[in-house]
Amino acid sequence: MNPLIHTCKTPEDLADAFAKQLIKWISDSGGDSFHLALSGGTTPSLLFSLLANKYKTGLPWHKIHFWWGDERMVPPSDPESNFGVVNELLFTKIGLLAEQIHRINGELDPTDESLGYATKMKTLIPVLNGTPKFDLIMLGLGDDGHTASIFPGQMQLMESNNTTAIAIHPSSGQLRITLTGKVLNNAKKVAFLVAGASKSKIFNEIISGSENSQQFPAAHIHPAGELHWFIDEACQGKGNKGK
Repeated sequence: MNPLIHTCKTPEDLADAFAKQLIKWISDSGGDSFHLALSGGTTPSLLFSLLANKYKTGLPWHKIHFWWGDERMVPPSDPESNFGVVNELLFTKIGLLAEQIHRINGELDPTDESLGYATKMKTLIPVLNGTPKFDLIMLGLGDDGHTASIFPGQMQLMESNNTTAIAIHPSSGQLRITLTGKVLNNAKKVAFLVAGASKSKIFNEIISGSENSQQFPAAHIHPAGELHWFIDEACQGKGNKGK
């Protein structure tokens, strides 16, 4: 299936368009639970603030189980914690039960937590072909073409038969836990949220299927279900030709 591209004028418009689509997806999903894996980054932060301020009463919050596509091995109070950002911008503003939030414990031993998180997912999320099947996974696109915490040169994490893996940031050496490509590509829906001119070149290479794009882990996201790209005009490259 070809990716569905949603182009918005600004990052704020992008966040609002995704929020409205999220409401529809959850409403149309049926069942009692909707398993959503979140992403870190600037654009998702805009989304989390918007959801708390504009859609606090517009979403069936009670159905959503929140997970993470990746996490840095830092305590939840650390500014780099993906969970910490969502907790501050969204969770503290809405009423959720503790059992709806399934964070990666970045303060624990990476090996133990990676295995524990994989077990928890397989216990609580419907499994297809031995792999958790998320209703929706949000992803970002790094300036180097990475997604989740799968970086260029680390394609073994995209191809791994495991559910989770320990990733190492190529520059800082920081340890992270990430979902593997097997899980990312098993989802019912995957949605990239990407904004900014700095992402334009890589985005367009991935969408065009250029040979060069194969070095980017994000180019290897081909979910069993739907693939959506929510982008702004700067990412699309509108008005930036030749720059």
